[in-house]
Amino acid sequence: MARGTGGILVTGGGSFLGDYIARALLAEGIPVSLLAPPGAEDRLGQLARQARWSPADVWSPGSLRGKARGHEAVIHTIGSLIDDPARGASYEQLNLVSARNVANMCISDGVARLIFISGARAPWLKRGYIQSKRAAESYLRRSGLRTIIVRAPVLYTRDQDRTLFFRLATRLGGLPPMAWVGLGNAAPMAVEALARGVAQLALTGTYDNSIVYAEDLRRLARRARVHPEKASPGAQYSGFADAPDEDLPFGWTPGDEQP
Repeated sequence: MARGTGGILVTGGGSFLGDYIARALLAEGIPVSLLAPPGAEDRLGQLARQARWSPADVWSPGSLRGKARGHEAVIHTIGSLIDDPARGASYEQLNLVSARNVANMCISDGVARLIFISGARAPWLKRGYIQSKRAAESYLRRSGLRTIIVRAPVLYTRDQDRTLFFRLATRLGGLPPMAWVGLGNAAPMAVEALARGVAQLALTGTYDNSIVYAEDLRRLARRARVHPEKASPGAQYSGFADAPDEDLPFGWTPGDEQP
């Protein structure tokens, strides 16, 4: 798509990943609309003024009706590394059902292109999480949409105090022999770089109907107009840990909007 035309709809407004991606898109001159849970305006901060936003619940198909109309593409960022079956938040519900509902929204609203933030397999991630993401990928491939699947690793912010294990995994992931066997794509990645890479995916049709990994995103991010720190949504997210048992807020989960 050309800069300044059409517009991109991003699910997960007011969340860690959704906000970074929205700002990276805006930095490229791409009009952005956000879907956010009801009452999330305070969490959007400046994005509430820089982008259009609408309240919606990705687990409620009725609330998505018509939200994607007029956009050139949708970027679906919502999911969770942690399940909570007691609350009805199974991996299937969190990662598959939300993706299915967003895909059906795209089809109903005439949007042919969907960028899906999936997950890269890694020893520190639960099997159920990866299985639910792969099930979502399979559904999207059968949907008839032009889908880009982004197999993202665990993410961190550049100013975040990370554990030694994850600092080493990030540093060593790009070096032989880990890079030769593909482990570099599982190494933790700066969310700023991922967001810039995803913004570049939105600008080009080269990767449609393909799977994109961290290495591809880093290469794409170098094309971005701005330095990563200038696209950062702010310090409010700087304290998130990236240990595997932490609930990284990729999007929101059912019930987050409740007190």
